[in-house]
This record gives sequence, structure tokens and C-alpha cells, in this order.
Amino acid sequence: MQAVELKKDIYWVGAVDWDLRDFHGYSTENGSSHNAYLLRGEKNVLFDTVKASMSSSLIQNIRRIIEPEKIDYIISNHSEMDHTGALPEILDLVKPEKLICTAEGQKAIVAHFHREDWPFEIVKDGDTLDIGSKTIQFLGTPMLHWPDSMASYILEDKILMCNDIFGQHWATSERFDDEVDHGELFWQSAKYFVNIFNPTCGAARKFLAKLESLESTPEMLAVDHGLIWRSGVRKIIDAYRRWSNQETKPSAVIIYDTMWESTSKMAQAIGRGIAAEGVSVKLFDLRLNHRSDIMTHVLESRAIILGSPVLNKGILPKMADMLTYMKALKPTGRIGAAFGSYGWADTSVKQLNAWLEDIKIEIVDPGISVRYVPTDDDIARCVEVGERIRKTILDRQPS
Repeated sequence: MQAVELKKDIYWVGAVDWDLRDFHGYSTENGSSHNAYLLRGEKNVLFDTVKASMSSSLIQNIRRIIEPEKIDYIISNHSEMDHTGALPEILDLVKPEKLICTAEGQKAIVAHFHREDWPFEIVKDGDTLDIGSKTIQFLGTPMLHWPDSMASYILEDKILMCNDIFGQHWATSERFDDEVDHGELFWQSAKYFVNIFNPTCGAARKFLAKLESLESTPEMLAVDHGLIWRSGVRKIIDAYRRWSNQETKPSAVIIYDTMWESTSKMAQAIGRGIAAEGVSVKLFDLRLNHRSDIMTHVLESRAIILGSPVLNKGILPKMADMLTYMKALKPTGRIGAAFGSYGWADTSVKQLNAWLEDIKIEIVDPGISVRYVPTDDDIARCVEVGERIRKTILDRQPS
């Protein structure tokens, strides 16, 4: 893709990753972009790079604006390899005066590339860099989502080079939020938040407070993945506030796997019991749905219901995978219940409840298990379980 001007003398020079389909366990069905930015001025500054395999796209885009050798400073907001993979090649080409990062960033970059001779300059939260007509303020964002992370704010242009924050994994030929469908944009933003930032909601809340305390509110959020925010800045900040506060809606997700369709029938019945009085429910068969997509629905759901038959006295492998993934993402403030079927060892509901307790989801019903295939009476009991869950969901409405 061609370089794109954000504001006068500030350019997107990144790369679009159309073929990316997995980001360490997160399904990126629409690809992604690796965004880097170039500020041209009295001092030329490159903000971040791209992953190693896309370095040629970055270099070509830079050459459309200036010769790479004219770059004076490189700012590394985050040391993860999708941001720094091309850094060794760029440094050899550019030979900048300074490679600017946090102290933790330097440690991580050296650990990645084993080059202590690079021209590191360490900055901390609140430091500024004067480059003549522009001033860059550095904002520490530790654990969003690595210890080294920071954002860089161009004060005069009110553009925040915000690293991973507010991003999406979504490959597009468009560069700005107002050029794409906002429904899809916010779905991808929610998916990004829950699968990357949900474990560090406290850090997100601190960053949002820091953002509000700035003398000027950013007019543009130049993310490192996906679409750049210029029209929906307030909307995405408000969404991050809701998500980082773990705010939920009167809704439930039912996540299940099935062997011979018994737990599927139970899931349908529990769903019928939940779906009334304005409570929404979504069912996810783990044979058909990816864990990262399911987590996007978990983000604003008040109840999580789990179902699995018994396999070798345990739960099915896809359910174990889902729960391992969910535990690491730390959804809090939810209620839950379990259901399952068995042949001779009635163990799955007990194990699912143990998982719910481990994830710190409040169990509001002891759960229901049936032997082999549910009878009409069993289905009626499942509906009753759903009705009890619905009432609890409504009782937990925020004041």
C-alpha cells in the first residue's frame, strides 16, 4: 500500500498483512496491518517498524517521502516483534542518531536482537523531545500490554502514536476509521481488546485517566494495527472505558462441545430458558467457533454457561482449550453455571464448576447432568436452569 499523509508532514508508512490468520492463538480472519509512521521536519522521526518479513514495504513507503538515510530518530513504542522485527535492517540502513525507547524497551530489544551497541536513548513517562517545530511527549503505558510499552504524543498536531492501544487486527486498503463500516470496526476493536488487553484492565483504566489529564485531547489515534481513528476518537475511548471497567449487558453466552448431540440439546434448552424479558443469549458450539471470537461475545456478557460430555472421566479437549484461554484473559464480575452428559462417570459438571471457580466466575446454579440422551423431563429441567440464570442476570443489573 502507498504511504498516506495523516496531517502535514506526518505519514503512515506501514504494511498491510493480508494473509495473517493467527496471532498467537487469536484468529485474525481478516488479516491485519503493521502500522509505522514517519514525521518529516527539522528532525525526521520514524515511529516503530513492522515485522521482519514486511520490511521491504516499510522501506518502499519511506522512500516515497524521504531517503531512509535522512531519518534522525527512531522511536520504539513497543518491542514486540510485530513492531520491531524490521528494526535491525532499518537501523543498518538508516544509522539514526537515536533509538528512543523506555528502559524496559531497551532490555527487551537487546534480549531480542543482542545488540547493545545501538544508539539507545531512554525516556520515561512525561519526558518530551523537541525536534524544532514539533514536540513529542512520551506517555508510559506499562502492561498495555508489555512492561516496555509507551505512547508518543505529537503535541502541535494532537496525534497520539498509541502503540497497540485502540487497535484492531483488520487488513484494509483504507487507513481511517471513517472510511470503513463502523459495525465491523467496533467488532474488531472489541475482539482486539478482550483478546489482548482484558488481562490488564487496571492498566487500561490508568492510561485512560492519564489521557484525560492531558492539556489537549488527541484528535487522532494512530494505532499500530488496523484503522487510524480520526472521527470516532471519543467513541473508542468511551468503549475502552466500558470494557476496562468490565461493564456487562443483560446477556449470556453458552459455550459447549458435544459428542452425540446430548449437550447440544441441553444447550438449546438452557438458551430457551434464558431468552426472555430482554435478556439476550448466544450459543457457541466449540466445533464450529474459534475461542477468540467467543471471547469477543464474553466481553459484554453477564453470564457464562459451560457444557461438555464426559471423555475418559474428563471434559472434551476443545472445552479444556477454551477454558485455558479464557482463564488467562481474566473476565471478572460474571455469573456462571455448567451442564453435561455422561455414560458411567458423572464428572464433567463437577470439573466445569471447578473451572468456573478458578476463573472467579460466581456459580449461581449447581448445574445439571444427564445420562446418555436427555429425556423430555431432562429438557424441561434444562429450561428451568436457564430461567433461574435469567432471573439472576436481571437481578445483577447495574444501579
